[in-house]
Amino acid sequence: MGNPLNVTYITFDGFVELHRYRYLCFVLMFILYVLIICFNCTIVCLIWIHKNLHEPMYIFIAALLINSVLYSTNIYPKLLIDVLSEKQIISYPLCLFQGFIYYTLATSEFLLLSAMSYDRYVSICKPLQYPTIMGRRIVKCLLILSWLVPVSELTVSALLYADMKICSYTLKGIFCNSSIFTLQCVRSAVISLYGVLMLLNIGVFPLLFILFSYTRILIISYRSCKSVRRKAAQTCLPHLLVLINFSCFFTYDVVVVRLEPDFPQNVRLIMTLQTILYHPLFNPIIYGLKMKEISKHLKNLFSQVKSH
Repeated sequence: MGNPLNVTYITFDGFVELHRYRYLCFVLMFILYVLIICFNCTIVCLIWIHKNLHEPMYIFIAALLINSVLYSTNIYPKLLIDVLSEKQIISYPLCLFQGFIYYTLATSEFLLLSAMSYDRYVSICKPLQYPTIMGRRIVKCLLILSWLVPVSELTVSALLYADMKICSYTLKGIFCNSSIFTLQCVRSAVISLYGVLMLLNIGVFPLLFILFSYTRILIISYRSCKSVRRKAAQTCLPHLLVLINFSCFFTYDVVVVRLEPDFPQNVRLIMTLQTILYHPLFNPIIYGLKMKEISKHLKNLFSQVKSH
């Protein structure tokens, strides 16, 4: 499917009964997008304003929440336009760009969670060395690497996809993700191999590092006094909940979508919506409720709003 300017367009085939629920879907998605921005930005602003939250753990949380806002902004505006459009299409270059941003932000979340697990490990297992190890310079380096490494690796992937020949012009989804792989005329061994190496490098290895860090924390906490166990539970539990939640959706997106299982269209749509609706709202709620200092500042904020 092309035009005189040789621009290839891709059609999204993941919308179900859109003509019947078009305006309802638009209103619900718009509300959810606004909530995602408000919830995440509120906690980021609290961390920015209050000096007692200017610690590595909270800085990493702020970075994670900014990531969620960017992640949603990459998807929602185009999705809202598609919901109101008669045809849900996107140019192939723009589709590649959306997929590039999507996976850059998704994989940077794994790296940010890895940095957070390392921070918790040093804080609990090496408390006397914590100020020295987790200095401002190290925190900045970890933040930069968390975004720079995915950008570097996914740039190569995007260039490989840009050169491939496509024979299919329909995506079984509502935005551009790993299903782009199914558009190829012939499955590229180079792209497949590079995809596996990239998945190991910015997905599996960080996950293993996180599990190792929390295992060490669990062992040290078990051998320590009650106050250490309480500190470990208060600070590590929210991170683990976010990790489990994100890992499940990331596994679905990378593995299940690419394998093209014969799921009913309704099931596929529901699972896809979960990754873009549930997860960006889950992070600020978990950190807002479970992190004691953030929760305290949130309560003060709400009490001030009520008093006015």
